[in-house]
Amino acid sequence: MQKKLVCCFIVLSSWLFCFSLKAQQVDHDQLIADIKYLASEELEGRKPLSEGSLKARKYIKDRFQLLGLSSQYTDYTQYFDFTNRRDGRTYQKAANIVGFIPGKETEKIIVIMGHYDHLGQRGEEMILGADDNASGTAAMMALAGYFADNKPRHSMMFVALDAEEMGMQGARALVADFPFPLDQVKVNINMDMVSRNDDNELYAVGTHHYPFLKPSLEKAAKGKFPKLMFGHDVPGSGSQDWTNASDHAQFHQKGVPFIYFGVEDHPDYHTPRDTFENIQPEFFKAAVDLILASLIELDTDLLD
Repeated sequence: MQKKLVCCFIVLSSWLFCFSLKAQQVDHDQLIADIKYLASEELEGRKPLSEGSLKARKYIKDRFQLLGLSSQYTDYTQYFDFTNRRDGRTYQKAANIVGFIPGKETEKIIVIMGHYDHLGQRGEEMILGADDNASGTAAMMALAGYFADNKPRHSMMFVALDAEEMGMQGARALVADFPFPLDQVKVNINMDMVSRNDDNELYAVGTHHYPFLKPSLEKAAKGKFPKLMFGHDVPGSGSQDWTNASDHAQFHQKGVPFIYFGVEDHPDYHTPRDTFENIQPEFFKAAVDLILASLIELDTDLLD
């Protein structure tokens, strides 16, 4: 009898351990399907206002609706206009796609975002932008799916930003027309290029400016793959300082704490070789699970 009890305890413990691991994972199959579609030739590199961009918008909105997310914007869409200094063209009705999950314990907000636009067509070649940044958009949707099923303590806003490649225009528009007081935001999480790295490293940028965030990230990363790295945020380090390298900069400039998850540039960055076939699926899945673990820690640790 005692032997049977021991065996049952071992089986139960193993099941609970596996369940615990599973409980802190995003839907890997959906994650890979999403990046594959967003980086497909059908979407033509997702240049703002292109047919491919409009398809990406609909894809993200449909996902938010399927997940039951609410929004502060009609049809999940925050429209904005901007002028691109590089080509002198005015873009009307560019669009951020915004979903929202109310918190169980506080109205304070964690904003989770990735830009869905890319460079589109360059001459005869399409720059499809799998890592940059179909990966961050797919990750954002995967995290929205997790927290739709596992209600967070903080309110969470999930944002697919437009026109990052044209000067962070979507992030500028979001901050300028944010539907809550900005001091209600506890932390901004930005994901830009998270699907491949030959050294199995993922950077969490921003703890130089906001060191109180680092213990939560270290706790989340303990014993996990890929290796979570800190840095790329020291003022005066030139191109090695990523503080203003992506959309999180617009929140940082308003004093909102941020963490930017991303990888080092690779040879396929901003080239036609940044395709779905060149991502590293196992790295990508593990990286998004690590970001999820970080969010779970922050959701608890940042409670007032």
